[in-house]
Amino acid sequence: MATETPPPATPGVPLPTTEEFTEVQQSAEFGELRRAHRSFAFPLTLAFIAWYLLYVLLSNYADGFMGTRVVGNVNVALVLGLAQFLTTFLIAWWYARHAAAKLDPRAKAIKSRMEGAE
Repeated sequence: MATETPPPATPGVPLPTTEEFTEVQQSAEFGELRRAHRSFAFPLTLAFIAWYLLYVLLSNYADGFMGTRVVGNVNVALVLGLAQFLTTFLIAWWYARHAAAKLDPRAKAIKSRMEGAE
């Protein structure tokens, strides 16, 4: 079975070379893109993991607090458990806004420059 080079993503546009990819990866513009992503994603990920672990620890070691009724049969554990889902969706929404405003324009500029390079 012969292996063939895959066709370019866009017909008529040559694929960048390995050296071009390396050059872009080492550029200040790419570094800013990575920094913008990391400065948002890492702290938010750590905060969410801490929030999740707090919920798990409270569920294991604070039975009295988690069993406290809020309204009717709804207790603190249920409210915090549902808040886990809410925060997951809020973080996804927030990241999508951040990516659209800060990451996508930078990535698009790098991509268009790479595709335009010969």
